[in-house]
Amino acid sequence: MKKEFVVIGLGRFGGSICRELTKLGMSVLAIDKNEDLVNEYSNIVTHAVVGDSTDETILKSLGIRNFDHVIVAIGNDIQASILTTLILKELGVKIVTSKALNDYHEKVLRKIGADQVVHPERDMGKRIAHNLVSSNVLDYLELSDKYSIVEIAVNEAIAGYAIAQLDIRAKYGINIVAIKRHHDIIVSPQATEVIQNGDILIVIGSDTDINRFEIKMLQG
Repeated sequence: MKKEFVVIGLGRFGGSICRELTKLGMSVLAIDKNEDLVNEYSNIVTHAVVGDSTDETILKSLGIRNFDHVIVAIGNDIQASILTTLILKELGVKIVTSKALNDYHEKVLRKIGADQVVHPERDMGKRIAHNLVSSNVLDYLELSDKYSIVEIAVNEAIAGYAIAQLDIRAKYGINIVAIKRHHDIIVSPQATEVIQNGDILIVIGSDTDINRFEIKMLQG
């Protein structure tokens, strides 16, 4: 079913979300105070509107509570981000995802009712750092402050061994939840499964344990 989204703030983060949601066939209303940005996205999204999201009257006139999901992607104006999030929740918006600039900002957003809080710069920084350090790390998804899911390309250090032989869970405290092999994916692989060169392991665990495993892969 086609969902209806609102993206407030058309900076790099908000603009990227608009483009991707549109590619996925979703209905998108884009809002920004900057008329030039609104004009830029008017041919990309379903509707684009010039407006101040801290003005409750404007949000009401757009029927904001009828949308499935609102993303507050406001850049550096923390006050506007917090006030917009608060107004959206008070108006009864079902799901509000807000961009946080720092941990303090996140705490405030959660206290006033944001359903999801994202740190795009921080999270992308983590991904890039891991990719720079290890060519084996393909993707990095943070689950919490301490736990992550990581995609790791298999190298000679572990190729040719069964999962039971490597004893990854006991040695590193992480779990292999799936193996990508060519166009297939093996979910919850058996202990007897032999890891092959070219496989991609999807592992879950604490950041500390995953880092230890990454180092093992580097040394291999």
